[in-house]
Amino acid sequence: MANEAIANSALQSRWADPATRRAALNQAIIYTVLIIGAAAAILPFLYTVSVSLMNLTEATGGRALPSTPQWTNYTEAWHDAQFSLYFMNSVKITLISVGGAVVFCALAAYAFAQMEFPGKSFLFTLLLSTLMLPEAITWVPNFITVSWLGRISPIPWINNWPSLTIPFMASAFGIFLLRQFFQQIPRELWDSAQIDGSGHLRYLITVVLPLSTAAVMTLVLFGFVGAWNALAWPILVTTSSDWRPISYGLLVFLDEAGALLHLQMAGAIITMLPIVVLYFFTQRHFIEGIATTGLKG
Repeated sequence: MANEAIANSALQSRWADPATRRAALNQAIIYTVLIIGAAAAILPFLYTVSVSLMNLTEATGGRALPSTPQWTNYTEAWHDAQFSLYFMNSVKITLISVGGAVVFCALAAYAFAQMEFPGKSFLFTLLLSTLMLPEAITWVPNFITVSWLGRISPIPWINNWPSLTIPFMASAFGIFLLRQFFQQIPRELWDSAQIDGSGHLRYLITVVLPLSTAAVMTLVLFGFVGAWNALAWPILVTTSSDWRPISYGLLVFLDEAGALLHLQMAGAIITMLPIVVLYFFTQRHFIEGIATTGLKG
């Protein structure tokens, strides 16, 4: 009893401290905001999954959960929306875009991080300034560029993969992300590589990139999401379904499905599933890349 009384007295004296009460209040506010934010992000996704497993009566009746999961909704939505064509188009576009982004962003980021050349700071500042431009502003000049290149190129660019991928193989954000990470690599490693006879390209491939896995995977994830969700630009540079991505297929299906809410939700789940799966496998690298990038430089 004496020990319990002493513990209670110590607890009361602790809470009597204004600094302790203020810290506890701040922590409670932070947790409340985080819980509200998490709920706002997760609940729409859970609602979409739930409705996608309902029949039409349940989907339009305001139920929270399906009585019996209707897994056939996904196969029906897949065939009705012709997702097989759009899905493969998105896979091709995404793989080409992400592969090109990794190559070109890594080369540019290495130059800004590890090499010295005239106008380096000015060019990097100019590059960062493009982050302030809305994406829609670049559509017209990009469209003029790909149209002109299509006329002088042996392969067509409009209605083909070059116009859908090449303009996005280097982004200011990707270069900045990798550059900040590359700057954290000790300069002594480059000195050692030079002693072994390595040039810049070999040093980048064998030393810098293996040490920057987190940043590269973060770039891959952002590039994948951007290419997979692209809609306005693919519609602008294509006139047929031969190269249009799955986001366009979902847009058309939403119009054609009409009041079939359960099939619309099933189509939405099919569209977002590859992104969810990719994030599941890369979340550790993604969190590490976001947390450590920019600590230096």
